[in-house]
Amino acid sequence: MSTTAPAGDPPRPTLVLVGHGMVGQRFLEALAERGLTATHRVVVLAEEPRPAYDRVQLTSYFSGRTPDELSLSEPEFLREHGIELHLDDPAESVDREARTVTCRSGRTVGYDVLVLATGSYPFVPPVPGKDAAGCFVYRTIEDLLAIEEYAKAHATTGAVVGGGLLGLEAAGALKGLGLATHIVEFAPRLMPVQVDDGGGAALLRTIEGMGLTVHTGTGTQEIVTGASGAVTGMKLSDGSEVATDMVVFSAGVRPRDQLARESGLAVGERGGITVDAHCRTVTDPHVFAIGECAQAVDGRVYGLVAPGYEQAVAAAAAIADDEADRSAFTGADLSTKLKLLGVDVASFGDAHGTAEDCLDVVYSDSRAGLYKKLVVGRDGTLLGGILVGDAEAYGTLRALTGSVPPVAPESLVLPAGAGESAQLGPSALPDDAVICSCHNVTKGTIRGAVTEHSCTSVPAVKKCTKAGTGCGSCVKVLGQLVDAELEANGIEVDKGLCGCFAQTREELYEIVLALRITSYRELLDRFGREDARGGDGCEVCKPAVASVIASLAPTIGASGYVLDGEQATLQDSNDHFLANLQRNGSYSVVPRIPGGEITPEKLIVIGEIARDFGLYTKITGGQRIDMFGARVEQLPLIWTRLVDAGFESGHAYGKALRTVKSCVGQTWCRYGVQDSVRMAIDLELRYRGLRSPHKLKSAVSGCARECAEAQSKDFGVIATSHGWNLYVGGNGGATPRHADLLGQDLSDAELVRLIDRFLMFYIRTADRLERTSTWLERIPGGLDHVRDVVVHDSLGICEELERLMRDHVAHYRDEWAETINDPEKLARFVSFVNAPDTPDPVVGFVPEREQIKPDLPLLAIGLRPADAPNGAGSAESEEAALEGSAPR
Repeated sequence: MSTTAPAGDPPRPTLVLVGHGMVGQRFLEALAERGLTATHRVVVLAEEPRPAYDRVQLTSYFSGRTPDELSLSEPEFLREHGIELHLDDPAESVDREARTVTCRSGRTVGYDVLVLATGSYPFVPPVPGKDAAGCFVYRTIEDLLAIEEYAKAHATTGAVVGGGLLGLEAAGALKGLGLATHIVEFAPRLMPVQVDDGGGAALLRTIEGMGLTVHTGTGTQEIVTGASGAVTGMKLSDGSEVATDMVVFSAGVRPRDQLARESGLAVGERGGITVDAHCRTVTDPHVFAIGECAQAVDGRVYGLVAPGYEQAVAAAAAIADDEADRSAFTGADLSTKLKLLGVDVASFGDAHGTAEDCLDVVYSDSRAGLYKKLVVGRDGTLLGGILVGDAEAYGTLRALTGSVPPVAPESLVLPAGAGESAQLGPSALPDDAVICSCHNVTKGTIRGAVTEHSCTSVPAVKKCTKAGTGCGSCVKVLGQLVDAELEANGIEVDKGLCGCFAQTREELYEIVLALRITSYRELLDRFGREDARGGDGCEVCKPAVASVIASLAPTIGASGYVLDGEQATLQDSNDHFLANLQRNGSYSVVPRIPGGEITPEKLIVIGEIARDFGLYTKITGGQRIDMFGARVEQLPLIWTRLVDAGFESGHAYGKALRTVKSCVGQTWCRYGVQDSVRMAIDLELRYRGLRSPHKLKSAVSGCARECAEAQSKDFGVIATSHGWNLYVGGNGGATPRHADLLGQDLSDAELVRLIDRFLMFYIRTADRLERTSTWLERIPGGLDHVRDVVVHDSLGICEELERLMRDHVAHYRDEWAETINDPEKLARFVSFVNAPDTPDPVVGFVPEREQIKPDLPLLAIGLRPADAPNGAGSAESEEAALEGSAPR
């Protein structure tokens, strides 16, 4: 691939970037921010066959993220700035006298400025057998693809050499592939650089509890191979042996400085291209080095992305030669916050207490897998710390490092509600505290974004400052700072549901549940804003309260039928007629087809109904059949025939469960390890009709190949050889989000119980029209908090959540059947009250393409006809169309 600048541009100085990783991409962005892409020809020489991608999130590939989703480089960015990108064509030599770079393909590029961002390479111990079939490193997407392919064909057991950051990431990947996994670490504890003995012990207990086998204090002596030359085991330095089919080396990295060495550039004693504070090489003023290939002025080679980003900015500033922008890099904080094998691990500042006369404050709970240590000076200054199992306070503690906290240090490590625990808000942080370490954004910069640039939301501040766009560990503190700054400037942060209620949806849910309120009118008159009491409410709160009452109906004694009495006046356009209003004024009918499983007889019924009523039919990605074009008065007639055939409402019109998609699973597929169809049917029948803040989608995949796309759903299930993995908070819509792992290797009963709790907690705490994906990112503590609540029962509400779900399941009734069996309910389904049997004259259809098309009279009232009433598109767009947007 080559992205080139337009022909005919006037000659400009040429800047060549060797390497297109995360740091290289940040350097290009820094060039663009300073206008250098307009004044220079920029050429990028990349070794890998794909543009820069998020190497920090590399392991998420095994959770379903595609290489394209990991990409950090948008083609539009390259085109807009005229950047020439040459993929799969690494630089092989540099002629500093001629100022040229020669690539593997033979291409030679001249340069005025050369920037080396060649990164690092994995260190493989020089042990016998290290090159045998079945030995891999863990560094690139191509490495992951090779590991995945080999594991599926040749391995049941895997071993990782190295128990550091990447080693644990690799171990998680092998476990995710279904392999029995060993970790071999030469140091006496896991993650020896980041944590101390106490933190390592807590991490070890948690990881061993996941079923992984850990060998610490021993090294690899030999890779044992069989007759075929493939790996069969490992010999360790303590005399033991490990039987394994695969070995992944993740024993650290080394600076990739060979190109620099061969061109005569100075390198450090232990590797790394030596540079000054502006990342210019000490040997040649025309050459810069950034990232893991560079040795900074403090003699360190930094292996983290945040220091690399700082170096990228420093180099760009030096090349721009702007007196007002003289960024320099003299060293960086090595603080890190990671989630390894689902375990939070963080370290910051002087984590190991190397400062003279420092003290430790430690909280440890081995039963819960928690370890927290703060290092403080004699004067109370916070110097650093280690957090294992709970890193919720990382953002605040890291920002306070170097200052005296306003509360006693011991109160900062106690869990909430324990003794004298203290929770510090953003006001405790100084303005020069770095909130976002990835982009070096301070609290003062964030405050300035609110006060000087009129940013009133977290997304706006992200766009303005780049804070929160890196690893994301600072987003919670970022949100607190934005709200605090708005309030400090006299801008009220109104968290009320709408102009009628000062309470949030979550608060209204609790009021309805506690007081057993079954009427919107009662709720408004008792708890609405003073000027709203006695009024009619608004279009925001009426359907939101209707949803709350419907979700709690069995528990609070309300009618479960959404069109009973007052409830009917609260519904939006879709629930109003238990069908989806389409753009042409007609309605769609979507029967439930659990798991996509359907009999020939039922297929015939659907075909006959579509034929007899002249309906447009569409098979969606949600594994069901939609029928479009029905008039209001036809709906009960269609439902009657469907109910008689054994169908029920698919709730495509409601903020409720839509579908539980499935693959064919082990019944038919040679890769399937569980019966995904049965599980999908069981889940869909259990949660059908469950009213929630927004629509819910689910899927069940029978193996890790993920054919049902479970990780793009609100709750998704993937089969393993030991049970089921549960993922939550996914979304395949306009703002896609991959779901997060909530539980592993669950039995059927454990899976259902955990989903029950998750859904009811979501319904209880989410805002109106808030999908689970947005809710997870918004709720304080995010996934960690949700896990604490629904898995560990930290709030003591799991029994109640389960009871609420049992009430829903026990009292479920099909809304279509309820309607057709009650003459009073049927009375609302007419086009004209005074002529109930008269069809709407506006809606007419003529055959076209063996389907149907809205007739021309639609144009007379301004409705646009379409070849298909909701348009063709992805499964998500089909479901979005089913939402309906026209007013009732």
